[in-house]
Amino acid sequence: MTRLSFDHLTLWISAAANEHSHDLADHLEERTGASRRACHAALRRLVDTGWLQRSGSRQRPVYGPGTLRQVARSYTLFGLQEDLPWQRDFAPHFDLPPHVARMVQHGFTELVNNAADHSGGTSVTVSLRQTPSHAQLLVSDDGCGVFDRICEAFRLPDAQHAMLELSKGRLTSQPEAHTGRGLFFSSQLADVFDIHANNTAFHRRAWESGGWKKGSKPLPRQGSSIYMSIALDTTRTLDQVLEAWSLDGSGVDLDRTVINLQMLAGPGQPLDSRAQARRVAARLATFQRAELSFEGVVDVGHAFTDELFRVFARAHRNVELQPTNMTPRIAALVKQAQTAAAAA
Repeated sequence: MTRLSFDHLTLWISAAANEHSHDLADHLEERTGASRRACHAALRRLVDTGWLQRSGSRQRPVYGPGTLRQVARSYTLFGLQEDLPWQRDFAPHFDLPPHVARMVQHGFTELVNNAADHSGGTSVTVSLRQTPSHAQLLVSDDGCGVFDRICEAFRLPDAQHAMLELSKGRLTSQPEAHTGRGLFFSSQLADVFDIHANNTAFHRRAWESGGWKKGSKPLPRQGSSIYMSIALDTTRTLDQVLEAWSLDGSGVDLDRTVINLQMLAGPGQPLDSRAQARRVAARLATFQRAELSFEGVVDVGHAFTDELFRVFARAHRNVELQPTNMTPRIAALVKQAQTAAAAA
């Protein structure tokens, strides 16, 4: 007789409860091949742990999804249209606040589309879980890995530099088909956002000021796995996030970026070279304002500040550079370069 796996049941029981509310025991028995007794025991446990709610009589029970809900599905990437899985397989089985559902839908469709268009893989697995406090989305593909894709497309040396470029926004390896906003805005919507690709991980926490940080426990698998979590009681909305990154507040243009320079420096290492400054300046000409945070940067050299705040600033006077979180020494070096740029 088939042995029921509780963890496996939770991957699809929410959808099954919606679709088979009046005959869930029959459906469970048919789908799993388990005994009638085992199916009833599993249903009792699912009710007790919050995965199901039960109403109706003892003889005619009616089931529905509980406070815990989850749907996990795998798809072939070839020809995948990302809106259909959301509308058909996921959205009907969750009870999210409308503004949270809108953000989850945005993240879902953008991340699944990225897998289809950029990963070079054959399949993607999507899991969405609702708890009493959060919505948690995980999108995993079997492709080349997001950092490897970016390094190849932009001739970057490693994943650290790929993440630096991702953090700026407007990064795409297919500019004729994409604007490079999907992954960027999805990360800004989330309270927790993790990117795992080919044994490298970076994470962002909305409540931390330091921006992206390297993860210590990357998933040991080929391809990309992207996780986002949004609190159900968040006051954040999709419109607010879009508006925050456009200077006119319309949410139409992505013309503002924030760069945490600590990502470029190794732990305890200064930013000392013109080459480092050029990596920071890469693609900044596509923005109107770039806020450069020196938080966590121990020191900088004359060459770094001169290249960024004099050489680049003179060549791109339409880009406003705003340095923040500077030590007195860094502020003095930046001011010297800015003064030289203004005098030229």
